[in-house]
Amino acid sequence: MLIVKSRIKTKDAAKGGVIEYSLLSDYDVYLFKQGRHYRIYEKLGSHPTQVDGVEGTYFGVWAPNADNVSVIGDFNGWQPGSHTLIARSDESGIWEGFIPQVTNGSLYKYHIASRYNGYQVDKADPFAFRMETPPKTASVVWQLDFRWSDDDWMKARRNRQLLKSPISIYEVHLGSWRRNPEEGNRWLSYRETAKHLGEYLGNLGFTHSEFMPVMEHPFYGSWGYQITGYFAATSRYGSPQDLMFLIEAMHKKGIGVFLDWVPSHFPTDEHGLVYFDGTYLFEYGDPRKRHNPDWNSYVFDYGRHEVKSFLISNALFWLDKYHADGLRMDGVASMLYLDYSRKSGQWAPNQFGGRENLEAVEFIRSLNEAVYKAYPDVQMIAEESTAWPMVSRPTFVGGLGFGMKWNMGWMHDTLYYFTREPVHRKYHHGQLLFSLLYAFTENFILSLSHDETVYGKGSLLSKMPGDDWQKFANLRLLLGYMYGHPGKKLLFMGGEFGQWAEWNHDKSLDWHLLEYTPHQAVQRWVRDLNHLYAKEPALHELDFDPKGFEWIVTEDWEGSVISFLRRGDTTDDILLVACNFTPVSRVNYRMGVPREGVWTEVLNSDAEKYGGSGQVNPKQVKAEKIPSHGRFCSLSITIPPLGVTFLKSKGDQ
Repeated sequence: MLIVKSRIKTKDAAKGGVIEYSLLSDYDVYLFKQGRHYRIYEKLGSHPTQVDGVEGTYFGVWAPNADNVSVIGDFNGWQPGSHTLIARSDESGIWEGFIPQVTNGSLYKYHIASRYNGYQVDKADPFAFRMETPPKTASVVWQLDFRWSDDDWMKARRNRQLLKSPISIYEVHLGSWRRNPEEGNRWLSYRETAKHLGEYLGNLGFTHSEFMPVMEHPFYGSWGYQITGYFAATSRYGSPQDLMFLIEAMHKKGIGVFLDWVPSHFPTDEHGLVYFDGTYLFEYGDPRKRHNPDWNSYVFDYGRHEVKSFLISNALFWLDKYHADGLRMDGVASMLYLDYSRKSGQWAPNQFGGRENLEAVEFIRSLNEAVYKAYPDVQMIAEESTAWPMVSRPTFVGGLGFGMKWNMGWMHDTLYYFTREPVHRKYHHGQLLFSLLYAFTENFILSLSHDETVYGKGSLLSKMPGDDWQKFANLRLLLGYMYGHPGKKLLFMGGEFGQWAEWNHDKSLDWHLLEYTPHQAVQRWVRDLNHLYAKEPALHELDFDPKGFEWIVTEDWEGSVISFLRRGDTTDDILLVACNFTPVSRVNYRMGVPREGVWTEVLNSDAEKYGGSGQVNPKQVKAEKIPSHGRFCSLSITIPPLGVTFLKSKGDQ
């Protein structure tokens, strides 16, 4: 800690004024200006401390084009000029100082008078650890002290998050997972959610949960994807410590927590980052790069070093202070392309004439290198919707450096296929096969996310064709096919029990549906899929390696049947997955297998306990020396209507 000479004596400070005081060393400033200060949140923002025995708070803010910056708050009647910060003399653009008797819980903003155009504005603190509950917009002085007791999880999480580990993710929007109907349909607090979520997911066999953004956002209907408080957990559900308690509770139940994170854009709310000091500071100055037309928001200036320090520090902040187990980075494609959602004439090519945002590429690589250096046991996950190469490959081979990437292509192709009537599916057979042409080019997560259950798209169950029985059968088939397919798994809340209604962020999930047998059966199916996926190394160890997959039946487009094998790295056991995408049972269906002996049916979506018609195979099926599909032996099995069956061959038989 560096303390410089006070311009106001401590004994006079109780009457008002700012003591000249700094948490920043010259080296801190150097790193910040170089874009390489990855803990800048420890230096800027508001930090309760003592100076000469006097309690108060240090404030530091980056506003290089300000003519004057003062702290306004509930401690000075929100009067600009009462507590004016001091500009550092090193041309860093940082204003700072210590204000006595401002303590934990005080409300404040920065009143910024720009040196340009007479612009004056009240801004929330970009580095605030807490903000008022929207629609209020003030920052809150807050300490993040918390006594963690999740050491067992933190020590073991590396092995739970390896690329060869089973990773099954439950995507959650905290404001609408459960609500309290007895109190005006209010959402649950972080601590109330902690009582239920970890146990629920543990019982269903999920390994991780992914929280849609928990960073403070002014508009609830943005679901957290329009952030104004990047370092502040949303106060809608409680305090920062309450969110820490929730994450700790998840860890104690053996559930990891990924957080959605949005460095791709920010909203135009006046109290936020936009036009911060009367200039385009956090956002691009060039209007061809500044505005994101899809979300009517502003794009960060990835070429500005101080912005890089801000964003990379923010990523590390959630991993450090909140023990998050990884970040899922939203909207990566919008960062990578200069022409993203822009028409001709609305964007400018890079220095080489291309459409790639080279500054964003360099930022992403620096980000992932910094994260994995500090926390090698976490996962960085990209939501990247294009064919950009090597998203989930290391930077030293030219990749972007993410650990995994959402497989958006698989999601769109698969859901398009499943929404076709079974009689027409034979004409779309290639969509089931296409994903395996690129399945191992990235470390893919198969995602059935919230994006596919909103804006009139309907829930997963309601998308399915046919009568109610066929809809449930199709949903079980979809989920079974996903768990058999190479790649980690992600399912949005409600899909695990067959929510009928499209997701509504203003309502709870329809938990009352679990009073009915078909929905109980779907939930049971998801539970057993998760347990099988975690139990069988053949289903997860080589999710990202072509050695773990082998086609058997691809050519039966007329019958809409496919089958394939899954293999592991540490076992000789083999899993056979056979899918029938029509409501016609395929009895005595012969398919080649690589091994003689007994094959045991370990899971069948048509079992009566899952709501099926009971067309299952004998517990054990013996492979015969009858050549088929290029193999010297084969099985004859029943593939149930709109169903999937898993059969296992043990390697030691």
